[in-house]
Parts: sequence; C-alpha cells; structure tokens
Amino acid sequence: MTKLIAVVDKVLTVFEEWTLFITVLVAMVSLFFNVILRYVFSYSLAWSEELVREVILYTTFIGCSVAVKNRSTVRIDALVQLVPVLKFPFAMLSYGVNLVFAAVMIYFGYQMCAMQVESNQSTLILQIPTVYLYATLPLMGVLMIMRLLIVMREDIILNQRAQIKR
Repeated sequence: MTKLIAVVDKVLTVFEEWTLFITVLVAMVSLFFNVILRYVFSYSLAWSEELVREVILYTTFIGCSVAVKNRSTVRIDALVQLVPVLKFPFAMLSYGVNLVFAAVMIYFGYQMCAMQVESNQSTLILQIPTVYLYATLPLMGVLMIMRLLIVMREDIILNQRAQIKR
C-alpha cells in the first residue's frame, strides 16, 4: 500500500509541476512578446492577454493541490498554539472541510462542464472551448482529494507514532 501511495504521489507531483511549469512559461513568453511588440512596434496581441488570464485561472486551481501537498492551506492555529493537544483533531477537521470543498468542486465543476458542452461556448479571441477551462474545477477537486488522503494518512501515522512514544 505504501508503494502505491508513493507512486501516486510521484505521478501527481510530476503532473502538477510540469503542467504548471509549461503553462506559466507559455504565458510569460507570450506576455513578454506582447510587451515588446506594444512598446517597440506599437502593436498589441489581443490573444496574449486572454491566454495569460486563462493560465492564471489554471495555475490557481491546480495550485490548490500543490498547497495541500506542501501543507500551505489557510489555517487558523491560534488555539492550537495555546493548546497543543488539539493540533491533530483540528488538522483532521481542516482536512475534512477541505475534502468537502473538493467534493463540491467536483460536483459543481462537472455540472458547469456539462452546461458548457450543451452551450458549445468558446473564448472570444483564442476560440478555446470553455469546457476545457471549466474542466479545471473537477480536476482540481480530484487532485485535492488524492492529496488530502495522502497527507491525512501521513499525519495519522505520525500521530500514532507520537502516541506510542508517550
């Protein structure tokens, strides 16, 4: 089981890092050329700004999974600092809330994708089908759930080891 989790973690890490790297690189290059064209030749690429906007959305949603992996999600830990015994229960509560959020993103993201398929909409300039953009929502939910389960498992094991040492 541990080997399977390690493989899943590795695959998710490679997917997240490379897709984020490639999309940000493409956006930076297009924005760089747009700035050069605008200030040197007084010509602007309209599609460059739309591409950057879509990349920002993509990186934000996929970055949620990376934040879970790095344990960088938003938490209020004032009570945990005052009463350290509550660290594990509050961490599990936080993971539970994040699991619910991820499930909601999968459910409503799928519904949004279905609506986009029915309406057959596309972006204004690049003509990218909007279903691809909305598909980021359920993808983010699935990635977050997988990451949350891995992180929860690690925390449970660490908590059990700490209990044994006491």
